[in-house]
Amino acid sequence: MAVARQMLAGVMLAMGACVFNVSAQSLPAVQEFYFDNDAAATPMVAVTGSSADLVDQLMKQRERGRKTLEATVQLAGVAIAQGRPELGRSLYEQATSTTAVSSMQARSVRWNYGWDLFRMGDTEGALAQWTTAQNGLRGNPSWVPPTYALALWTLGRRSDAVQWYAAAVRTEPQQWSGTDRYAALLPGWRDSERSTLAEIQQAWAEKPPAWP
Repeated sequence: MAVARQMLAGVMLAMGACVFNVSAQSLPAVQEFYFDNDAAATPMVAVTGSSADLVDQLMKQRERGRKTLEATVQLAGVAIAQGRPELGRSLYEQATSTTAVSSMQARSVRWNYGWDLFRMGDTEGALAQWTTAQNGLRGNPSWVPPTYALALWTLGRRSDAVQWYAAAVRTEPQQWSGTDRYAALLPGWRDSERSTLAEIQQAWAEKPPAWP
């Protein structure tokens, strides 16, 4: 673990202790349907498992130029999970800077970054990353309505959250009208996140918003 900490410290010194500040962005207007799959909306993983030498393995991947982007993003997530948000942000900034703005890789970096920001309590920053990721894709990806609903509810924007949840229901009513399929639909979400979405579903069920 001491070696891993030294490696992480070395990365931080090499990259600088800069913080990736995301300016606030307004969300796009809610659309009627969100049927599109988005291959970018998936965790970027270079090394599977959670072994004690995970950081060491990820550093070696970066040094050898193997799955460098995936290793950088995964290392950023590890840093944030270990309570080192500045290092995590710096690594994400590096990952973002090495991808073409409109590429699937760039969108995947931002999708992952959004989740790490959300889980460290920076919900506005998460929304900014997710919005940028969505803007880089033509069409209406299916991950957007429940994800935005979760973030907006967390921010106290409950009416907006219900509007986004309603878009999920309009798109796939059999999936989102109830909560019984959440575990299958949202396998990467934490229990607390699915519980929050269930609160939004209840608010939607009590007073479904009209469209448009």
